[in-house]
Amino acid sequence: MVDVEAVSAADFKVKIHHQTPAVAPVNKFVLTPLKKALEKDSGGKIAAQVYHSMSLGGRPPQVFNQIKDGITEIGWTLPGYSGGRFPLTAVFDLPYMVSTAEATTKAFQEFGDKHLKNEYRDVVPLLYHTAARFKIHMVKSPIKTLADFKGRKVRATNRGMGNLLASFGATPVFMPVPKVPQALSKGVVEGAVLPWEIVIPFKIQQIAPNHTLVEGPRGLIAATFFLGMNKKFYDGLPADMKKVVQKNTGMNIAGKVGKAYDNIENVFKAKAVKRGNKFVTLSDADVATIAKNADKIHQAWVADVTKLGHDGKALLAEAKALIAKHTK
Repeated sequence: MVDVEAVSAADFKVKIHHQTPAVAPVNKFVLTPLKKALEKDSGGKIAAQVYHSMSLGGRPPQVFNQIKDGITEIGWTLPGYSGGRFPLTAVFDLPYMVSTAEATTKAFQEFGDKHLKNEYRDVVPLLYHTAARFKIHMVKSPIKTLADFKGRKVRATNRGMGNLLASFGATPVFMPVPKVPQALSKGVVEGAVLPWEIVIPFKIQQIAPNHTLVEGPRGLIAATFFLGMNKKFYDGLPADMKKVVQKNTGMNIAGKVGKAYDNIENVFKAKAVKRGNKFVTLSDADVATIAKNADKIHQAWVADVTKLGHDGKALLAEAKALIAKHTK
C-alpha cells in the first residue's frame, strides 16, 4: 500500500520502474530496500514508489531511456538489452567470467566506478550488479552434453550468451525475460539460459523442467544489471539528499545485493527439486570446451572495443582480476 499522505508531504517524489513482477528478487533485494532507505534516511523528504512489470509503460529495453528522459526518476534494467550501446559494460556479460554473484557484483561495481562513467553519462549510476551464474532450462529433454544444443532454439539474454550458444550449434533467440514463458509454451524457443531467481518467479520450471548445471570455479554466464537515476532529478537534490542517495547505493550495497542473489539460488533450486524436475551436470570435458569457446568470444570483445579506442586487452584482464580479487 502507498501512504498517499506521506507521498504528498514529501519534498521529492521518486518513481522506481522495472520489468519484473513484485515477487522477483530484484524487488526484494534492491528496489524495495532502496525505497525504504531513501525514505527513512531522508527523514521523509523523499517518498518513493516501485512500479513493477513495466507498469509505467514501454518495453524492457526502453527503461534506460525512460531514466534519461525523466519518465522515471530511478530505473532498473539490463544493459545487454540495448545491443552495442554499452560496449565496456559487456565485458561482464561475457561467458565463463562469473564466479559468485557477490564477487562478480563487487568487481562490476569497482570496474564501473573506474571505467563506465562516460558510458552512462546521460544518467546517474546507482548500482552495477550481476545475477548468479545461469543454468540451462529445456522444455522436452535436458542438455546432457554440449552436442545436444545442435539445431535447438534457445533464448539468450545478450550478445555474449548468443555467441556462446551459437558456438555449440544452437540458434540463439533474443528476447526480454517477460516474454520467455510464452515463448517456451508456444515452442518459439526450446529452452532458455537463466538463473533460478528468474525461473521461479516466472514459473519457468513448470514449462521447462529439464535443467543443466555448469559446475566449477566459473559459471556458464551471467547478465549485467544497471540501476540508475535521472540526472536532472539528482542534480536538483540538495547536498544532504544527495548524500542519502550515495549512502544507499554503489559499493555500499554491492556486496549485500550480490550475496542475496547467491543465497536465493539455492532456495529457488530447491523448489524445482521438490517438484521432481530433472537435473544434469555437464562433464569436465564439456566445461573445458565452454572455457575454450568463451576465450574466443573474449578475444572478439577485445577486438571490438579496441576498434572503439579502448585498451580492450587491459580492460578484460582487469575485469578478470577484479572478479578473482573479490572471489573468496
